[in-house]
Amino acid sequence: MNPNLNTQDLQTIPTHTKKIINLEHIFKIYGTGDTEVRALNDVNLIVETGEYCSIMGPSGSGKSTAMNIIGCLDRPTSGNYYLDNVDVAQMDDTKLAHIRNQKIGFVFQQFHLLSQLSALENVMLPMVYGSVPPKERQDRATEALIRVGLEKRLSNKPTQLSGGQQQRVAIARAIVNNPVLLLADEPTGALDSHTTQEVLEIFGELNHSGMTVVMVTHELEVARHTQRIAWFVDGQVVHSHLTPDELSRVVIS
Repeated sequence: MNPNLNTQDLQTIPTHTKKIINLEHIFKIYGTGDTEVRALNDVNLIVETGEYCSIMGPSGSGKSTAMNIIGCLDRPTSGNYYLDNVDVAQMDDTKLAHIRNQKIGFVFQQFHLLSQLSALENVMLPMVYGSVPPKERQDRATEALIRVGLEKRLSNKPTQLSGGQQQRVAIARAIVNNPVLLLADEPTGALDSHTTQEVLEIFGELNHSGMTVVMVTHELEVARHTQRIAWFVDGQVVHSHLTPDELSRVVIS
């Protein structure tokens, strides 16, 4: 166990459910008085193990703020956030960094690969921070790259890879620590339609294998690949369980 985490930090909620994300009465408030802005206003949201969920909403709806809190990149002003049954809402930066490394895999629109490193070395990075032995790092990184179809590109650097291949490396890096949650923020935003389909197939395969996937997107066709959509408006969840078939009706209304 990380020495910066004590038993009090790891108190769990008394539940037998398989909730990976449990946001309870989450507020995120910027400013005070007349300048107060409620980016999130009493948000409640649950995502259970094995779900494939997308978060959508118009610009300014709070979906990006919610993503930052779900990803432990920010803290709520008030409320409780249980990630894999651990209340992480008010953990300090050091403890949040440990939680992010151990429990969450991130995939962003920009690939954030280090240009001087090979695909294999980029995927090994999260394990360096986690003090994984070198041989195990290489084995696990190789396995992750094989899983996303890049077994022949282990030694290629990002400049030698297409955009879709770079995103595959980023996905491999995100899953190499076997996270409880794969969190994707506009992961297809920089890709063409054909490559988008290929990347979405990988997300689908990962979810089919049991991985919990939450995707923030503004693209309707991307969201329709998920099982369920949470729709944000003005800092609130106005629909928590939209089906892909219901999505067009909500957008039009």
